[in-house]
Amino acid sequence: MTTLPPVPGPSSADEDGRRRHGEYKVPGGKLVVADLDVVDGVLAHVSISGDFFLEPDEALLDINRSLTGLPEDAGAADLAAAVTAALPEDAVLFGFSAGAVAIAVRRALAKATGWGDHHWNIIGPSVLPTHVNVALDEVLTEEVGAGRRNPTLRFWDWEEPSVVIGSFQSVRNEVHPDGVSRHGISVVRRISGGGAMFMEAGNCITYSLYLPQTLVDGISFADSYGFLDAWVMAALEKVGISAFYVPLNDIATEQGKIGGAAQKRLANGGMLHHVTMSYDIDADKMVEVLRIGKEKLSDKGTTSAKKRVDPLRRQTGLARSEIVAAMMEVFTERYGATPAELTEAELDAALQRVETKFGTTEWLHRVP
Repeated sequence: MTTLPPVPGPSSADEDGRRRHGEYKVPGGKLVVADLDVVDGVLAHVSISGDFFLEPDEALLDINRSLTGLPEDAGAADLAAAVTAALPEDAVLFGFSAGAVAIAVRRALAKATGWGDHHWNIIGPSVLPTHVNVALDEVLTEEVGAGRRNPTLRFWDWEEPSVVIGSFQSVRNEVHPDGVSRHGISVVRRISGGGAMFMEAGNCITYSLYLPQTLVDGISFADSYGFLDAWVMAALEKVGISAFYVPLNDIATEQGKIGGAAQKRLANGGMLHHVTMSYDIDADKMVEVLRIGKEKLSDKGTTSAKKRVDPLRRQTGLARSEIVAAMMEVFTERYGATPAELTEAELDAALQRVETKFGTTEWLHRVP
């Protein structure tokens, strides 16, 4: 295959006097670059380039022509469809895709963003009640969506033993009431979907990303998980763990599952992506508290819930705080993140949400 250099083409400044430029690095793949103008509300003088591979060479001109004349508000799916329709049947794309081209174009149009387009903050772990942690997830996602807070990575900490269930789970089906009572477990419902998490102080590493949805514009729901956690894989590699995603939302190593992710997208453009990874879980207590049925285990290729608990402590030999520190360091190096604190207003809003929503029986039992 041939590596294609940037293809020059006719260019003129668009109505506001600037040429639009967008870049997208395909995870595990190549860089796609889009340069274009906008004239009378449509794309003009489109030039796609990058370090990808494409055969035949002439297919690049087909891609450029397919995008020229499309409305500037075309969605990523429409852009990708136009590219796909224009490609010859024998075209081979290596290291990129029609969807990757669409993302680069959307970024050029400022409809989509990259990590480097934002000023990221990090909030380190501080001990808060579990109800407050889940309430903060809603509050901070709203704040980022409204533009009142920078996109933020926040690490959780807590003291009380808890079970955090997914937005669409039934308490009755997920927890053993006797085990919950015997072990003094606080049961809390979060705003994202996914499965239940058993959490005791120090036994998990949990973090939340609050981001604008423009960061995942054009990326499929399934692919957004790995995209948003690429930095985590690098951090785990740094502490000696080779991890990978098991679709849809599990993080695993060759020794088994170590974590799971969940997401929630809000109407105001904010998005929550959060992950819990096992550090040193009491497996016996977990199965006394959670109802982990055979059907759920069947697609994991195991018959024992205990085998699914593969703590980071055993695989790294490091203290939990050391792993968190490595994760914060990698995120900071990659994205230029700066430390931040929760504001008094955000904490007050979270406490109010606990009273009116997350701490209520109506919310906890909203699914029978």
